[in-house]
Amino acid sequence: MSQTRHVPVMLQRCLDLLAPALQEPGSVVVDCTLGLGGHSEALLTAFPSARLIALDRDKEALRLSGERLAPFGDRATLVHAVYDELPEVLERLSVPRVQGVLFDLGVSSMQLDERERGFAYAHDAPLDMRMDQTTGVSAAEVLNTYPPGELVRILRQYGEEKQAKRIVSAIVRERDKEPFTNSARLVELIRDALPQAAKRTGGNPAKRTFQALRIEVNGELSVLERAIPAAVKTLAVGGRIAVLSYHSLEDRLVKQVFAAGAANTAPPGLPVVPEQYQPRLKLLTRGAELPTDEEIAENRRAAPARLRGAERIREDVL
Repeated sequence: MSQTRHVPVMLQRCLDLLAPALQEPGSVVVDCTLGLGGHSEALLTAFPSARLIALDRDKEALRLSGERLAPFGDRATLVHAVYDELPEVLERLSVPRVQGVLFDLGVSSMQLDERERGFAYAHDAPLDMRMDQTTGVSAAEVLNTYPPGELVRILRQYGEEKQAKRIVSAIVRERDKEPFTNSARLVELIRDALPQAAKRTGGNPAKRTFQALRIEVNGELSVLERAIPAAVKTLAVGGRIAVLSYHSLEDRLVKQVFAAGAANTAPPGLPVVPEQYQPRLKLLTRGAELPTDEEIAENRRAAPARLRGAERIREDVL
């Protein structure tokens, strides 16, 4: 079972970052990206007086994690929700503020390892890529129905794919003959469309296109844009947030929210900075922290990870 092999990324560092906020009895920590429950299990074990609220949009992940976290009884509350719904979830549970928040923005190992989900380009599978399979459009629908200009924008913006035009021309030509249903055909088409030089760098040539499709299908960046500021707002003073991201677009977004929270917003030249202009956050990481070489050797999925942390040091002043 993949869940025993699954190694949570930068686990000890995440626990260390959150630890000062989770020692008190009755503290609440939110795992916004439950997945297979590795981080959640470690949080419940490391902080025996803390209560966990965990969110996931994937019902299968909730089922498997529910089994894994069952020994912790009512200390763990699992919720079927997307992480930008955190404020509504906390309101429903009558939890006004929390002491810790963790985001691990990677695709869960389960989704990558289950062929029929269509996330991975290494084997043939239906082009689905929805994290919540009960709602939304699939990757196949995006490929078969989006206008060419929109597909180029998605590959450039979300996949940072320099050859977007070339790939989209090939997709449009092929989908007119027969709609896309499976990943192998798309991988082959991308290989054929790219110039030789582009194939020699950066691993599987389909990687960037698959990333772009996944972000589009799940609305990941727009969800994250709402979720990070919302999560910061839910923190009590002294509460801490840790975010693991896996590509530059996510990391940039997290960096911007944290930097804005940690900035002094006073007009220049004030002799004393009034409370409403003081920073709300203190940064806990210098830039983004990277996994160690040992960790990457043990868990290749950790390689692109970037970790940022922040602490809430002031309430918002209205």
